[in-house]
Amino acid sequence: MSLYKETILNGLSDHEAQIITINNIIVDKCINKTQSIRKFNKFSTSQFAVNLSYKNWDNLFIEEDVNTVFNNFLNIYLRIFKSRFLLQKIYSTHNSKPWITTGIKTSCQHKRELYLISRDSSNSKLKAHYRSYCLILSKAIKAAKQLHYNNKISKSNNKIKTTWNIIKMETCKNHTNKSTQPISIDGILIINQQSTANTFN
Repeated sequence: MSLYKETILNGLSDHEAQIITINNIIVDKCINKTQSIRKFNKFSTSQFAVNLSYKNWDNLFIEEDVNTVFNNFLNIYLRIFKSRFLLQKIYSTHNSKPWITTGIKTSCQHKRELYLISRDSSNSKLKAHYRSYCLILSKAIKAAKQLHYNNKISKSNNKIKTTWNIIKMETCKNHTNKSTQPISIDGILIINQQSTANTFN
């Protein structure tokens, strides 16, 4: 196994990224995988802020070395962060964007090259060409997605269900809340369409 490290300019911001290439390794060919993400919601965010506000930071400044102070701060911050925003495993597929064609990949690469050229250039025509290219590429991607989803819906045996699955995927709402709020009918507490013996006094 060999490692190769290089700096990558992605063309999306002024921050550069580092990439490590690992050669001569065995790649897992399993298509279906799981990945871990952190769960964020209003409650966990509120609790995170409360924990930070109640933390006594005076001990951090006992140390004179600025690196030690920062490392101590970071350790405390990350410990609270990880305790409030827990990791959650989600199911994912190998290719989450099947509508990305070889042509779109090539165009995206060309877009990054144009960005690098126009970023350090004062040529207004070159910058205008880059903006125009980005607009055309954006429209091409939108058309490719629409074509892919239209084909998927047309081939589906349950077009309504497939359509809603696509909507949920695009809006990042794959997980629905199945719980329902209880209601009162004639003094009877109804939960999930099943009446209980509890009544309101």
